Amino acid sequence: MQIYLPIAEVSVNAFLLLGLGGMVGVLSGMFGVGGGFLMTPLLFFIGIPPAVAVATEANQIVASSFSGVLAHFRRRTVDIKMGLVLQAGGLLGAALGVVVFNYLKALGQVDLLVKLCYVVFLGVVGGLMFIESLNAIRKSKKAGGAAPAPRRQRGWVHALPFKMRFRTSGLYISVIPPILVGVAVGILAAIMGVGGGFIMVPAMIYILGMPTKVVVGTSLFQIILVTGFTTMLHATTNYTVDIVLAVLLLIGGVVGAQIGTRIGVYLKAEQLRILLALMVIAVCVKLGLDLLLQPSEIFSLGEPGGH
Repeated sequence: MQIYLPIAEVSVNAFLLLGLGGMVGVLSGMFGVGGGFLMTPLLFFIGIPPAVAVATEANQIVASSFSGVLAHFRRRTVDIKMGLVLQAGGLLGAALGVVVFNYLKALGQVDLLVKLCYVVFLGVVGGLMFIESLNAIRKSKKAGGAAPAPRRQRGWVHALPFKMRFRTSGLYISVIPPILVGVAVGILAAIMGVGGGFIMVPAMIYILGMPTKVVVGTSLFQIILVTGFTTMLHATTNYTVDIVLAVLLLIGGVVGAQIGTRIGVYLKAEQLRILLALMVIAVCVKLGLDLLLQPSEIFSLGEPGGH
């Protein structure tokens, strides 16, 4: 069933979009990531222009993250205070990111930048996660199947001023690192159409020292406001949010997130991370090949970056 997307100006199979939304929703519920880092490249692959994919995907992340976070609220695994601090940084980063995005769009370079950002980030993050997950699995086998405790760093994070107590996470740390993490994620949300969970989750565990059980829920809670704000900025400044595309992805994403949250309970954290790492690396390789290999049609009749 082909459906015409008015802003993207392409026709796509509606069931394909529902399926993609559902698949990424499952990932969102399982890993505590918005799923945008996989969905946005998948939208490139089916012919959606990068500028439209980035702005619309930010919208879909809001719904799948909201659906996922409800399940975590019921389990009391969300550190609301930490989430609000991360959101403050995220809103600032999102505003900066949209300014950069609009500037590059005016230069006609935004499609190339978005794809290059994806290749670099997915390559680095996927590689690091894969190595770290393998090490964690090895350690748990040596310890007779007991999972290793998360590393609690007592370094520069604890020496900084403006300390605040985060009771749910059992932390007493400076608000500066969470705000900086939030800013970085906000910039990524605006330029790459991602929730930033694939950076947020490792940063919360290894930089902030948060316990793993509250990380996923808090990450999703932070993602909702930042990606919602990003969508609004893109819709009002770029006019690149395709509402038909967004609705189809939303329906799939909300259903998928509930399924993913249930699946995540049955898998070990190390197994989840290694699965996610392999997916990230696969998407990175495909995007890299698309950029390097000569396209089958060298000439395009569409206007570069225009409507």
